[in-house]
Amino acid sequence: MVEKDEHNETTNRLAGLCKAAADPHRLGILRVLRNESYGVQELTYIFDMLQSGMSHHLKILARTDLVTTRKEGTRIFYRQSLMDEQDPHYQLKHALLVAVEGLPLSAQTEKRMTDVREERARLSQAYFSKNADAFSEKQDLIVTYSQYEGCINDLLGSTAFSKEASVLEVGPGNGELLFHLVARFGEVIALDNSAEMLAKTRETMEARGLRHINYINGDPGVARASGVKVDLIALNMVLHHMASPAQALADCARLLGRGGVMLVADLGPHGQNWVREACGDLWLGFEAEELANWAMSAGLQVGQSIFISLKNGFQVQMRLFHAKA
Repeated sequence: MVEKDEHNETTNRLAGLCKAAADPHRLGILRVLRNESYGVQELTYIFDMLQSGMSHHLKILARTDLVTTRKEGTRIFYRQSLMDEQDPHYQLKHALLVAVEGLPLSAQTEKRMTDVREERARLSQAYFSKNADAFSEKQDLIVTYSQYEGCINDLLGSTAFSKEASVLEVGPGNGELLFHLVARFGEVIALDNSAEMLAKTRETMEARGLRHINYINGDPGVARASGVKVDLIALNMVLHHMASPAQALADCARLLGRGGVMLVADLGPHGQNWVREACGDLWLGFEAEELANWAMSAGLQVGQSIFISLKNGFQVQMRLFHAKA
């Protein structure tokens, strides 16, 4: 009887998986969720679908572990599930997601995805425009740079770049990491899509006598259009402010030269929703596997990592990702 029940369960799970994949809408949802997380309302906008219909499709996909949820405060976001090689249907799911990855998106779907990212970015930029002077104080409620500075220095030291190496920091804020990058590397670029925050960074650096930093107002796409190519890119506590973290990593990866390194320092997953209003966070931290998958999708290889837990319940993860030599 036990063997029969196990056989029926396996068969039913396989049938459910086939059913989940046998609908164009659900295949489209899987495609859109490849490297991005979206809430139900965002998905209804992207696909121009009633929320009841979208919820129905997501329920079927979740039942077969093709998508999973993450809670961001009071909001629920959906993304593709990480594949488990011990899953009896792993090979079928893997083949399905590989096939889905190659599906084309309509011009309308791509435009609406862009609309969602731009709205997220608008909210983030509005926060920094309003709070540029007080941001450092608010950020210190979560973590201060001094709490993980030693780990950052250890990771930077392990890269073995020479003094002549070039480095770009995305979203340098009050310049705590930038100050050390200037002391360590020959060419330093500060990139920020908030003109107010970048002006604050410049003011802080020039007050410390550092005037040979190149400042660029814009995102990684602007830097790439300017012909920027560097050995090291640092993203220190900025990814959780990005409209699309996966896209941000992909864009930054294109700025790396051969053998380049990306340094990411950010929060682990947490449920402290107050940081949205207090610090302008769009995301409540990231799973280690998420960052690794996004980096690998951007063509990078996973390097060394350091994780530290703080007394206030936050965790900081510091990761190195390498471009091909």
